[in-house]
Amino acid sequence: MEYQKVGSSEVRVSRITFGSWAAGGWMWGGTEQNDAVGAIHAAYDLGVTSIDTAPVYGMGLSEQIVGEAIKSLPRDKVQVLSKFGMRWDLAKGDFAMKTKDNSGHDLDVYKYASRDSIIKECEDSLRRLGTDYIDLYQQHWPDVTTPIAETMEAVQRLIEQGKVRAAGVSNYSVAQMQEAEQTLALASNQVPYSMLRRDIEKDIVPYCQEHNKAILVYSPLQLGLLTGKIKPGQHFDASDLRSTNRLFKPEAVTKVNGFLHKIRPLAETKNATLGQLVLRWTLAQPGITVALVGARNPEQAVQNAKAIDVHLSFEEIDFINKQLAQVQLS
Repeated sequence: MEYQKVGSSEVRVSRITFGSWAAGGWMWGGTEQNDAVGAIHAAYDLGVTSIDTAPVYGMGLSEQIVGEAIKSLPRDKVQVLSKFGMRWDLAKGDFAMKTKDNSGHDLDVYKYASRDSIIKECEDSLRRLGTDYIDLYQQHWPDVTTPIAETMEAVQRLIEQGKVRAAGVSNYSVAQMQEAEQTLALASNQVPYSMLRRDIEKDIVPYCQEHNKAILVYSPLQLGLLTGKIKPGQHFDASDLRSTNRLFKPEAVTKVNGFLHKIRPLAETKNATLGQLVLRWTLAQPGITVALVGARNPEQAVQNAKAIDVHLSFEEIDFINKQLAQVQLS
């Protein structure tokens, strides 16, 4: 495994990090807790020491699963990355979405990051995780109803209390990062990025490179689309977020699979899966520190971790980029 510090912080993470959104079941059609714990352990055995979670993933369930998984691991060898600022139990702040919990009950989720809310959320997360500190604490989404300075002051307080080691943000623009940095030093920004979604290369990547901020990318496999296992017209239940995603429309899947067909021989020469090749390409992009990858069972976790063993030359990356440039998605 490869490891890297998160920005200028002392937190050192595995470049492939276990993403536990799917483990919480929410928006992924349910979860099987034993499989998720086993997946985290299988990943850890291969050097994936970092786990990313959030309270809203399964309304606390994902954090509980992570807590269960790390109970039997040495705490100082594991990095727990969690988030704050998405409340489903309080109707305050900036309305984010209507959703359902894992039992099918309707919920309204709000982006809310006031001082008092963050302090409460941190205590709740520590309890669910069964730990007394979080290695990287990230604001999940910007909250336009709370001044960024107030949010960052609260996180600074948690750092001073030893409950948080480093502060990050997620889904922040460059301007929002600059505003946050007037109050405390940010270690990272967690943002969506994949071969099919590269808009952060315009501004966030250059800013983070210049100011020594880590970039943690989520959905590098584009919700499974870049594994080559999705077929045009494949059915997804209404509770699955892919059911309404434009990239999963039959014509888009056909185009993406055409691209994957062209790079498949390269994967085969390296005894790698398409997913592993895509993850390695992602980590080879300038400024990208970490790829967050989900797994629902130990087999998937092992496949993800082994992506680090794939090595790409400059020429091979260039070949992939040329094939990718031909994919026209409306």
